[in-house]
Amino acid sequence: MTLIKSISGIRGTIGGTVGENLTPVDVVKFTTAFATFLLEKREETNPMRMVVGRDARISGDIVNRLVCSTLQSMGIDVIDLGLSTTPTTEMAVIQQKADGGIIITASHNPMQWNALKLLNSTGEFVSGEEAKRIVELTESDELNYATIDKLGSYTLYENAIKDHVDAILNLPLVDKNAITKANFKVILDTVNSTGALALPVLLKALGVNDVTVLNSEMNGVFFHNPEPIPENLAGICNAMNRSNYDVGFVVDPDVDRLAIVKEDGTLFVEENTLVAVADYVLQHTPGNTVSNLSSSRALKDVSDKYGVTYTPSAVGEVNVVEMMKKTNAVIGGEGNGGVIYPELHYGRDALVGIALFLTYMAKSGKSCSQIRALYPDYCIVKKKTELDSSVDLKGILNKIAEKYANYQVNTVDGVRVDFEDSWVHVRSSNTEPIMRIYAEALTPQVAENIANKLMADIRELM
Repeated sequence: MTLIKSISGIRGTIGGTVGENLTPVDVVKFTTAFATFLLEKREETNPMRMVVGRDARISGDIVNRLVCSTLQSMGIDVIDLGLSTTPTTEMAVIQQKADGGIIITASHNPMQWNALKLLNSTGEFVSGEEAKRIVELTESDELNYATIDKLGSYTLYENAIKDHVDAILNLPLVDKNAITKANFKVILDTVNSTGALALPVLLKALGVNDVTVLNSEMNGVFFHNPEPIPENLAGICNAMNRSNYDVGFVVDPDVDRLAIVKEDGTLFVEENTLVAVADYVLQHTPGNTVSNLSSSRALKDVSDKYGVTYTPSAVGEVNVVEMMKKTNAVIGGEGNGGVIYPELHYGRDALVGIALFLTYMAKSGKSCSQIRALYPDYCIVKKKTELDSSVDLKGILNKIAEKYANYQVNTVDGVRVDFEDSWVHVRSSNTEPIMRIYAEALTPQVAENIANKLMADIRELM
């Protein structure tokens, strides 16, 4: 059981001791601190408005009521989307002209976890420095609530997903007519969360009428580990082998990560989701690209093909977005299946990823497998090891950097070492008490060997 405060908000396991887990007290304190932070920055005198959305986790309704009541108690008008997605909530902040938002989701974490993700007035995650200030405020004894005549209002807004889908259909690079004409047969795995609510609405609006949804009951009891990585996707792969689908899509509980399954039931691999979408976007919109240091080299290869500049960033959506703005990138994201398309908004969005990928398939006339064959066959291995609070993480990373100083070393976020035709990235997670080790090479065995070598180095140093 644990509680983590980071640039990704506050995240923890439900139940247990205050300050060590995500308890009702911690939810109220953190919500109050975030509201206080926004009020400190605000100059307007009219009531503040905030958007709240949640995924389908078992604890979601309880946490939602705590969050909404706390915001109202701060004198803030609440626009509650109810069951929604992370990108939909981000879009709603913009569309509702709100001062900020809170998304109640622990993303890919198991069902005993939940979290509060914090959005600013542009529907983007707060920065690292802002997150530090909010954490400081949670320890303050000077937090104030509104008097009875200043309490905030509450509105349930149920059209946010439709608003989100409408905005996607209005994008110039999304071609509904081409998708409708292609008559795709699609299968989804929505892992018993709000993808089951949002994705069928999107596909219907795009003219896809033959849709099968696996794990569609929004009860928060995830049928399998909710992270959309290969070892968790056997169900949809097997289902595709039993029927004639054109493509399969898998999302995580809050629908900001997208994995694709090819028509033969084999995996497109989530690392290639962003690569394929970027390929389509760059065909029509020349511009720069960004992904984080733990993402595949394939995006750089695609960027080089179009003569545009690829730039790596630190891991974390807020860091990717910051670098995208700095470099005027037209497409970016993360190798975990996170597509950020700024023409719509600056946030990872599985819905826009699906719309762009289906348009690519429809307009190119290529199958899912044929599109995948366009990109290098890099093999990426992802490992992790638990961190004890006594571990000198900074010291370990410094020693890793020193050991591999003869190679190209990047220490922006942990340590990434680039070899001639492979790389390895070691860093602590923003969302779990673990250290992640990612390695990519031209063969699975080489990638595995590199990752295992770094794991051994870390254990030795620990």
